[in-house]
Amino acid sequence: MRRLAGFVGIALAAFALAPAPAQEIQHQAILQDSLSAIAPFAAVSGQTPGRAQMPGGEAAAPSGYLAFCDRNPGECRTHRGQPDRIALNDESWAMLEKVNIAVNNMIRPVDDSEHYGVAEFWAVPVDGEGDCEDYVLAKRKMLTLLGLPPDALRITVALNRRRERHAVLTVVSDRGDYILDNAQDDILPAQETDYRWVERQDAKSRTGWLALN
Repeated sequence: MRRLAGFVGIALAAFALAPAPAQEIQHQAILQDSLSAIAPFAAVSGQTPGRAQMPGGEAAAPSGYLAFCDRNPGECRTHRGQPDRIALNDESWAMLEKVNIAVNNMIRPVDDSEHYGVAEFWAVPVDGEGDCEDYVLAKRKMLTLLGLPPDALRITVALNRRRERHAVLTVVSDRGDYILDNAQDDILPAQETDYRWVERQDAKSRTGWLALN
């Protein structure tokens, strides 16, 4: 776990220091180090994956996401011809678990108004602080560097029990949709969470986002 946490820190630092065009390149040395870090954790937790689908109609992208894409266009590009789901197996499940836990432990939760002085600001949390959207962007960045297809890693907005907007990362797999959440380290099938889904990314939508039922 210490090696993976170190990779998370190194990769976030590289994202912060690289000029915009370089941020679009997956650095092979970092990728190899990250794969070596995850290799010892190939065992899965033994749960049987469930299935969850989230149908919906076209939706406008969140304003915070649009502003993030303006600053980091390479992070928001549609990847035509690449898979839009992952094959869920022991190796990929272990990768999801370890990245979820590592990012949850590496980032200190801070509200945008305190962190940036504005109500809504999405960013890869290179300074080790951020809110729920920043956790999601960090996990998405780590998993794409580890080789998972970006279109299978979808930012999703929901309402929690207090009816507050909350962002999580949905991983679309051949065995259902799974949720990586900064509120907990366990990865749950989408239908086993207590969230009310609002919207999520979908490359097939004209706007890149779908409203969820």
